[in-house]
Amino acid sequence: MAYNGAAYHGWQKQDNAETIQQILEDGLKRIFNHKGGVVGAGRTDTGVHAREFYAHFDYDFILKGKELEKKTYKLNGFLPRDIMVNDIFEVRGDLHSRFDAVSRTYEYIINQVKDPFLNDFSWYVSGQLDVDLMNEGAQILLEYTDFTSFSKLHSQVKTNNCQLMEARWENRGHLLVFTIKADRFLRNMVRAIVGTLVDLGRGKITLEELRGIIDAKDRSEAGLSVPALGLYLVNIEYAEELKGQEE
Repeated sequence: MAYNGAAYHGWQKQDNAETIQQILEDGLKRIFNHKGGVVGAGRTDTGVHAREFYAHFDYDFILKGKELEKKTYKLNGFLPRDIMVNDIFEVRGDLHSRFDAVSRTYEYIINQVKDPFLNDFSWYVSGQLDVDLMNEGAQILLEYTDFTSFSKLHSQVKTNNCQLMEARWENRGHLLVFTIKADRFLRNMVRAIVGTLVDLGRGKITLEELRGIIDAKDRSEAGLSVPALGLYLVNIEYAEELKGQEE
């Protein structure tokens, strides 16, 4: 599935807040008569978007072909325009959308030219940024596994260790795009990393100071948490091909 997260308080269901998980469950109840829950591949925060997202649910009936296509079409008709289900398919019975994911990739989009069509989907940053230096900083991140300095405070996780596989900046026209891939991410982690690397690109900190920020394991040492509107979950990988695993 994919969604524009601007109007929602993230993926995960909450009391007194509209979330993508709750709306999807409501749709499955209406169209598929499914009364159970849905498990997502991750927990995107308030305002964060997803171009590619997976979720699983247990279902007592086998639907295939035209019947499944028809119900999927009806489900998309029920869902609001900012949430779309691309496909529904059967997978191995014990496969878990969250715990069996081996990597997740996010992109953060910075717009450096005032663009009325991108105001709601990127962070506008004026002035010069040293992208080469920001890429040097991104490579430093790959040397570390403990990202406490970029984690939201008081989050209930057992470890702040993440295995980064990729981190880089690239120019795409007047857009500056940060791509980061890891086995897992902490709450607010990508947005805090982007804010810190932008400080580096503006000359507010040096590469050595970036190392000091990471080594400090203290969120107050890192840069600001940049706006959610520019953050996209763009890819989730699994150890095996999901389709074709029906039993």
